[in-house]
Amino acid sequence: MKAPIQIIVADDHPLYRSGVVKSLEEAPDLQVIGEAGNAKNAVELVQKTNADVVLLDISMPGNGIDAAGKIAGLDVDTKVIMLTVSEHDKDIMQALEAGALGYVLKGVGSDELVSIIRSVHAGMSYVSPSLAARVLLAMKSPSQTKMSDDQLVASLTKREEEILRLVSDGLSNKEVGRELELQEKTVKHYMTNILQKLQARNRVEAAVKAKEIWRQ
Repeated sequence: MKAPIQIIVADDHPLYRSGVVKSLEEAPDLQVIGEAGNAKNAVELVQKTNADVVLLDISMPGNGIDAAGKIAGLDVDTKVIMLTVSEHDKDIMQALEAGALGYVLKGVGSDELVSIIRSVHAGMSYVSPSLAARVLLAMKSPSQTKMSDDQLVASLTKREEEILRLVSDGLSNKEVGRELELQEKTVKHYMTNILQKLQARNRVEAAVKAKEIWRQ
């Protein structure tokens, strides 16, 4: 039997947080192993437990986006999902750039949230459908018209493509390093080059862009 997906729920509203925890624990394959009411405690819990997934509220004390960035810099495999009321483009883009793989609005139903957690844990990315079109539009930049996406992807070296394919499968920099026998800092260096070549703001955008080309 597979081990349950271990989750940390971070939100500064105790009543809402307890409701989320209760909903998640009704799923047999999910296990909430920690709760936090601010960004600092959320980061500390992730560092201590190496949970599979952490749900972060943006507006909690210390800022959830800052927490996402700090978690991305830890030596952990934890995947970050923002669970928030904010529909601001700036918050969405900053969260993705900080390393979040999911951006979910708080009106989501419990069954759907469970499904999202499972898919993000499996390596998928997720943005609430009502925001997805705006995210794609925000990711476009004038410079991207100079080269087509297939030309940008074709500019990757063999090693860069190898790394991006693993990232597209949901692997963290640490996991990519293990797979390819590279140091994590080396993988980070490659990812910086990949993002520049693909004119992408974050790894989610890079993965989406590359997957579209690889499907052709």
